[in-house]
Amino acid sequence: MDTPVPPSKTSRDGPRDRPVPDAGGEDFLVHRELLFSIVYNMLGTVADTEDVVQETWLSWAAVQDKEIAHPRAYLVRIAVNHALTQMRRARRSRESYIGPWLPEPVLTEPDTPDTAIRTESVSLAMLVVLETLTPLQRAVFVLREAFAYDHGEIAAILGRSPAAVRQLAHRAKERVEARRPRYDLDRGTQRIVTERFLDAAIGGDLEALMDVLAPEVVMWSDGGGKRRAALRVIEGREKVARLVAAVSAQLPTFSVRLVRINGGPGAVLFIGGTLYAAAVFDPAPGGERVRGIYGLINPDKLERLAAAVHPPAERLAP
Repeated sequence: MDTPVPPSKTSRDGPRDRPVPDAGGEDFLVHRELLFSIVYNMLGTVADTEDVVQETWLSWAAVQDKEIAHPRAYLVRIAVNHALTQMRRARRSRESYIGPWLPEPVLTEPDTPDTAIRTESVSLAMLVVLETLTPLQRAVFVLREAFAYDHGEIAAILGRSPAAVRQLAHRAKERVEARRPRYDLDRGTQRIVTERFLDAAIGGDLEALMDVLAPEVVMWSDGGGKRRAALRVIEGREKVARLVAAVSAQLPTFSVRLVRINGGPGAVLFIGGTLYAAAVFDPAPGGERVRGIYGLINPDKLERLAAAVHPPAERLAP
């Protein structure tokens, strides 16, 4: 597009919708981080999110000769509705996607330079669950559960009645909780179970893998047809353990770095200095075992991680 989006600025302080004077896109810059976070959690891909944010800027720039009383509410409404349109297009295109589709991972380390990426990031496991919702249900769930908008505010954003929004919110929450009951684990516990899994996987230790995996574990592998990966979701401890051990045995010398991805425990794998894969681990309640493994091998989805994460000095061999 010809009109560039102003550079990202960070500011979510102050009361919601406090009118401020606009100076060459200042209002947009103030709220860009919020817009990015909402849209990413609706879409799950950074490129599509950037497109929607760009479209929102163009829509905003077109009304700069008008007085907007509540810039934040106006911008969020534009962004959410652009995102709904993009979501419907994306879901149609994914019908031809090769193998399981996973959201694009985003680095959420404390020193991540792009604050718009790491703010309000829903876990990758949750993003997978949100894929089972309708576009409207997902929009309502994200706005309500991740960003604490009330039903009246969401109704204004979507052009629906508060009663309709309450119904959408109830159905979305029921579907999400049925697939992913909520529980909290501290980072230390998350890291311990992640390291246990990686130690077992790197060593190809089948017995150790069986011990660290939950009986109901599921494993997703997203290669997008560009790298070899399982073409379906693998379920069950024995199947997942054997697949992980087999893949580890076939890898050449590699190195692994632990990182935070979408706010949760993850790891990136380098081969020959090139980022080859990223994995996110979903600990089971209690934190003793892993119940979900989300492996991303599609190079298109690893570009942002590859630019931000460097390989460790040490190399490992299976």
